[in-house]
Amino acid sequence: MPRIWNRFWRLVSLYMPKRLYARSLIIVIAPMILLQSVVAFVFMERHWATVTQRLSQATVRDIAAIIDLVETYPHDADYANIIRIAQDRMQLKVDLLPPDPLPPPGPKPFFSILDDVLSAEITRQINRPFWIDTVGNSNIVEVRVQLEGKVLRVFVRRSQAYASNTHIFLIWMVGTSLVLLMIAIPFLRNQIRPILTLAEAAESFGKGRPMPRDFRPRGAEEVRRAGFAFIQMRERIERQIEQRTAMLTGVSHDLRTILTRFKLQLALAGGKAETKAALNQDIDDMQSMLEGYLAFARGEASEDPGRFDLEAYFQKLGEEAALRKCKLSTTLSGDPTVHVRPNAFARLLSNVIGNAFRYAKTVEVDANHGRGSLVVTVDDDGPGIPVDRREHVFKPFVRLDEARNLDASGTGLGLSIARDIARSHGGDITLDDSPLGGLRAVIKVPA
Repeated sequence: MPRIWNRFWRLVSLYMPKRLYARSLIIVIAPMILLQSVVAFVFMERHWATVTQRLSQATVRDIAAIIDLVETYPHDADYANIIRIAQDRMQLKVDLLPPDPLPPPGPKPFFSILDDVLSAEITRQINRPFWIDTVGNSNIVEVRVQLEGKVLRVFVRRSQAYASNTHIFLIWMVGTSLVLLMIAIPFLRNQIRPILTLAEAAESFGKGRPMPRDFRPRGAEEVRRAGFAFIQMRERIERQIEQRTAMLTGVSHDLRTILTRFKLQLALAGGKAETKAALNQDIDDMQSMLEGYLAFARGEASEDPGRFDLEAYFQKLGEEAALRKCKLSTTLSGDPTVHVRPNAFARLLSNVIGNAFRYAKTVEVDANHGRGSLVVTVDDDGPGIPVDRREHVFKPFVRLDEARNLDASGTGLGLSIARDIARSHGGDITLDDSPLGGLRAVIKVPA
């Protein structure tokens, strides 16, 4: 039983709207529709049917009384007194027709409780051949009963045999519901708007974009608390980033001073040229590593978002591929201009595509910009990366000496910096097998 219940709810969640506003409307509207359906069914089944049956019983009882009068006093040739009594006391228009055959039964309406109830009552109380017409005139019901030597024709107002004011109840019920919905929907929208604003602010912060200027906690108390908590969290994260960047900048400055002093001492000191060249190379490597560490820690987070032209960038890639003697093919679909942090995004692409240039002879780059996201796929025919190491290589300072070194500087920060930039834009980078036989890198960011 729990499995069936869980499967039912999974099926419901599959077809349920995903947005909060639509789900809230369903929560408001669905119980109202269910309640009205139950009330309408009970009313139609109990009240409407019962009242119609009582009215039809009374009408048929009057017709049966007229038939008894006609058969009890047959000496009255024109039955004028009976016709007068029926019209004055029973509100029935009565005629006595020649004994012609009754008309053939007409088509019954698609839904007519009066036709069924009135026919049943005539059969039960009078039990003689009859013919009724509830369709011809919307306000009049005609009843014909076959008597001995004559036909009794009776015209009855529909309201005498049928609860005709039911539509008023339905109109009031539906009208009241519409008025309540007109009040509830704007109120619900005002309650949900602060949640949507908070979600947009969190999404902008996750993409590294500035928050909307008009953002401030609004709405219910719980939503306000969530808004204030988000602002405090954002401020703490920004302070931590600033402190980390300031600390590493200071450390970098101090280390650069020491490295410069080393270079000066080597230049003034005597010794073999080979030894001095090796020491200078070590100092250059240390300085390159230091720049890589600082870039990774900084993450280009302070850059403002702007426009990045993919077509212009691909042209530069063509020049770089020619210098590296690599075969490059690029394809671009959608708008070539994306809204990202330009320098950081250029560095992201350079780290990934530059890595493909270093370890492959053929590189294919495909960019697809549409539906609010940019997907860049980089395929190469290089040595690739083992499947069990593909997630591991995104960790800082990880190098793969057996297959391909992911950072020319030797620090193992190339893909770490690239993924950090992608995630700061609200996206990510994944690795897979390439149709060319090497590695496929998929970069996906909102744009």
